[in-house]
Amino acid sequence: MSDTESTPGPRGKVERVIEAYGLDGLGDELERRWTGVEGERESLRSLADRFNRAVLRRALDEAGASPLDGEVENTYRLLRGDDVSPGMRTEVRRQLERDGVDLDSVESDFVSHQAIHTYLREHRGAELEVEEESRVEKEARTIRRLQGRISVVTESGLTRLANAGDITIGDFEVLTDVQVYCGDCGSQYEAVELIERGGCDCDPAD
Repeated sequence: MSDTESTPGPRGKVERVIEAYGLDGLGDELERRWTGVEGERESLRSLADRFNRAVLRRALDEAGASPLDGEVENTYRLLRGDDVSPGMRTEVRRQLERDGVDLDSVESDFVSHQAIHTYLREHRGAELEVEEESRVEKEARTIRRLQGRISVVTESGLTRLANAGDITIGDFEVLTDVQVYCGDCGSQYEAVELIERGGCDCDPAD
C-alpha cells in the first residue's frame, strides 16, 4: 500500500506529518521494517525514532542547515535521550534555533510508538505473520491492547470535556507508556520494550 492510499475516516498524526513534510516512501519503509519483509523485524519504538529523525532531517534541510552524516542522529539523541543533561539539551536547542529551525513546531510533529502502531495497522492494514504466538508475544500484545483501551477512553473523555467547554486543549495526543524500573540494575524501560528486548540490564547469569 502506498503512502497516499488511506482508509476511510479521519487521518492520523503519522499520515498528516508524512504529507506535511513530503516524506514520500517513509510509510513503505516503516511497514517493511515492522513486518520484517527484508530481514529482522524492527520494534515500534525504534520505528518511531526513525520517523522522528526523518522529520528532523527534513526540517534541517529546509532551514538550509545541510546536516552531515550522523549529525541528525546525534542531534535527535541530544533532544530526546534519557542520558542527556539539561545543559546539553539547552545548548543543542539554541543551536537549532540559530540555524533557523522552528523546534517547537518540529517537536510537536514527533510521534510516539503507539501512533506508529496505529498508522501501520489501521491506515496501511499491515499485519505480522506469526505462525504460533509465544508467551512473550502474548503478554506484549495484552499490554498493548490495555494501553490502547486506556488511550481511547482518555481521548474520548478529554474530547467530550473540550466540546462542552469544561477544559481548553489543542491538538492533543494521549501517551500511555507503562514504565518498569528494576531496583537491582537501575534500568528503566517501557513495559513492552522490556519484553521485546528480553529483560532489563541485569546479568542473566547472576
